[in-house]
Amino acid sequence: MSSRSINKVTLLGNLTRDPELKYTPTGTAVCTFGIATNRSWTTQEGKTREEAQYHRVVAWQKLAELCNKLLSKGRKTYLEGRITYREYVDKNGQQRNITEIVLDDFIVFYDGKHEDESATSSEEIAPIPHEESHDDKKEDSADDSAEVKEQNDEDVNPDDIPF
Repeated sequence: MSSRSINKVTLLGNLTRDPELKYTPTGTAVCTFGIATNRSWTTQEGKTREEAQYHRVVAWQKLAELCNKLLSKGRKTYLEGRITYREYVDKNGQQRNITEIVLDDFIVFYDGKHEDESATSSEEIAPIPHEESHDDKKEDSADDSAEVKEQNDEDVNPDDIPF
């Protein structure tokens, strides 16, 4: 009997750095950036405390190119993805571990602070649709189905990651 499991991460925070877009040797787009989430609480003594957590985020293919185009340092973003862990050996021969969020979808909050926006309200948000899988598609043209099939059939080898 197979059991189901869930690996889903939802974050709302600010980008800590501009997205960095690179391409694997096979031409697959990969974009990395950081996001900070904050929480605050009141101690028993009545003092307000704050804590920030920093998360590494990676996006692939078309979503990577969208992140690079639409996101920038300081921008408030809502994102969904899955958590992954990987290991590698650095240049000095040391074993390193990385925890990162593999992005599935994101929403950019338009706050009026960025010059490339035409938003009229500080509360306006722009959803970025995620790429649909074959099962999500119902009745599309043959061209659209072929394009999605091409994108989803490409396997990403962790050895191709340029960082």
